[in-house]
This record gives sequence, C-alpha cells and structure tokens, in this order.
Amino acid sequence: MSSGTKSSGGRVFLIGGGWEETVADVVHGPFLRAARAASAASGAARAGAAGAGSGSAPRILCVIVDEGDGAEQFARYDVALRRAGDCTPVPSLVPIGERFELGAVTEDVSGVFVCGGLTPAYQEALAGASGPLASLLVERGLPYAGFSAGAALAARDAVVGGWLVDGVAVCPPDTAEDLEEIEVRAGLGLVPFGVENHAAQWGTLGRLTAVVAGGRLAHGVAIDENTLVEVGGEGGDGRARVSGLGRAHSVRPAPGGGVLVRSYGDGESFPVSAPVPVSAPASASASASASASASASAS
Repeated sequence: MSSGTKSSGGRVFLIGGGWEETVADVVHGPFLRAARAASAASGAARAGAAGAGSGSAPRILCVIVDEGDGAEQFARYDVALRRAGDCTPVPSLVPIGERFELGAVTEDVSGVFVCGGLTPAYQEALAGASGPLASLLVERGLPYAGFSAGAALAARDAVVGGWLVDGVAVCPPDTAEDLEEIEVRAGLGLVPFGVENHAAQWGTLGRLTAVVAGGRLAHGVAIDENTLVEVGGEGGDGRARVSGLGRAHSVRPAPGGGVLVRSYGDGESFPVSAPVPVSAPASASASASASASASASAS
C-alpha cells in the first residue's frame, strides 16, 4: 500500500447536516480531496505508474436507506457533492429493513459517503457491516464521510434517537427519530466518540449531554449544520478539526460530576481521545440539561 493510500485510509469526515450552497466546498471538499488521493494511489498501484485512473474523477458511493424516495434523496447529494468538486457520485439504495451489502464498495469506489435519514434505520442497515466496512476502508485507503445519520453511525457507540431519560424530556420530541427513551446502539467504530447532529438547529446537544452524564458515553461531539469535523488527518496529532459555519460541541464528564461542554468553531481543533484536564474551571461544568459554553481556544 502506498503512502498516498495510507494518508486517506482512516480519515473520517463528519457533517452535521445542512444544505448551504456557499460552504459546499468547505463541508464536502476535504472528503472529496481525500477520495481523489485514494483514487490516484489506487490507480498507480494497479498500473505500477501514476497514469491509470489518477486523473479521473473519484467515484463516491452514496449509501442511502431508501424509504421510498431514495432516488430523489440521491439527487440532492449528487448536486451537493458535484458543487464541492469534480466527482462521480453513485447511489447504493438500501430498502428500509434490509442490510447494506459490502460488495457495493466495488474496486472503482474511492470514498464512501453515508447519507442522512432515519438514524435507527441506518443503524439496522449497517450493523452487520460494522467491522468489515471499517477494515475495508483501512485496507483500501478509502475515506469515509457521514452526513447527519451517517455521521452518527461512524461512532463506536451510536446515539440513534429518543428524547426521554427515564421518562424525563432532555431534547425536543421532534428529534426523537421515532423512539421514546434514548437509545445507544453499536455503530461502525470509525471514531471513538458519540456523534450528534443538527446541534444548534434541532437542540440535540441536550440529548448528548444526558447520555454522557449518565455514563453511557465517555465522550460525545454534537455538530451544527453546515459544519465539518475531520478525524484522522495527515497531521496524525490525535485532534479533530472543525470547519464551516457552525460549531462542534465536545462533551465529556466533568471532575466532580456533571459534564464539561466546550465549543469549537471554524479553524479550531480538539483532542479526540485525551481526557479533559482536571484543572478545567468549575464554571465550565454543566448539568445534563446545560447548553454549550464556548471555548475560544482548543484544549
């Protein structure tokens, strides 16, 4: 495997939803550039020279759980991705209630983009592919992007929906994803933290703080719409990087109880796995129902 392939494999791009056209390149462009690098490396490896496939548009497999409007949904992602850069999106429509087949990731695919929709349905569709898909991405050097539900499923332990904890509301019921009590299910294991999406727009940060405060997750990240969190970049420094119009809200248990929420904007980064320093100011602690306290600098 070439070094170019290694630089793309293991890279994960988490998009908190949103369709703002003016930031298409900011939100989707990094994933497409990683896919192009994977395509070039794969072409060079097959041909023994840089000529084969290195100049072609990367083929992006768009995985969609089809609730009856899969073709229409794919058309939206096709437009958004092409707006961000030269690429060839191809649909993989999984009928609701069925499982995603790993064989859909054919040899000519340069990146996997798991789209948005009903998060529990995506978890059911992808559950059987969790280990094999992660291994395939690394083996072939393919980047992964998740949009909304696809971002939530990238987690090892995925928050798939719900709005109640022991019957008590912690987020708006409209965000429940057809569930009542909050559920955390097995995800794809591509990132070690839980992921929430549409954080500012839908009020899902409250759900994530409740899950972390309850000890079901050691770390979670809630992402606003039109915002990207990139994990596993070429720097290899163990930090996640934020780009776009909104913020990413990192939630961890606070010393002495409650949770600590730190908010990061465009150009900022936060540690993926490192614990929060015990010297963090007590004023930054929050209860499970607290809103984010913004931090101007990375921890």
